[in-house]
Amino acid sequence: MLNFKIIRLTAAPASPMINEFLGDFIKQNLIPLAVPMNRETLKLLSDDDRKIVLTIMEDENEEKSQKLIKLLKAAASANRDLVFGYVGVKQWDEFANTFGANEDTNFPKLIIWNGDEQYFTVIGYESLDEEEDQSSQISRFLEGYREGRMEKKMIKGPSFMDYMNVISIAAVFIIVFLVAILMLIRRLSTHDDNKPRKDIYDDDDDDEGEEESSAESPESDYEVRKKED
Repeated sequence: MLNFKIIRLTAAPASPMINEFLGDFIKQNLIPLAVPMNRETLKLLSDDDRKIVLTIMEDENEEKSQKLIKLLKAAASANRDLVFGYVGVKQWDEFANTFGANEDTNFPKLIIWNGDEQYFTVIGYESLDEEEDQSSQISRFLEGYREGRMEKKMIKGPSFMDYMNVISIAAVFIIVFLVAILMLIRRLSTHDDNKPRKDIYDDDDDDEGEEESSAESPESDYEVRKKED
């Protein structure tokens, strides 16, 4: 006879280092290798502590831009400690101009952004030369960043992360305001339903009673005359 025995395995509690590693691994794999910058992805990146390698191009839908995006994905796969994003001036000029894209700029432009009011350019690799191998230029750009050969700059205007926070707060206030309006309308309608109203049937009964009394009055007068006679 065969005996089967259930062996229960209990996992030891994970150390804080393992938990942090797993958290970073999940976070890094939830975000695409090359992130197109828009309001939704900015919200997603607001919880990510990694620096952003931001590529600013004229039009992200152009064929040359699509080839560059493939190179950015390859670089992102080998540099998971960074987030690689891109934005086209034609797609979102307001965001691109925050980093000086509206100035005398050669595209595509590469910067390192910390997600706040500061960003950095790597000296000698502020933009990519389309006539040379862009993959090698991206590698030298990252090498210059890691060696600290950078120039710090400030974004023009308020931080876009602050801008997204303002939008989120405004959305919350709008939702609260709409809920308050709906509750007020509901309360007023409930108050109207509970308000005492004269029944329409009572009016009908009163009319019928008046008709009966008027109909009976000739007979009553006739009986009175008869008695007097």
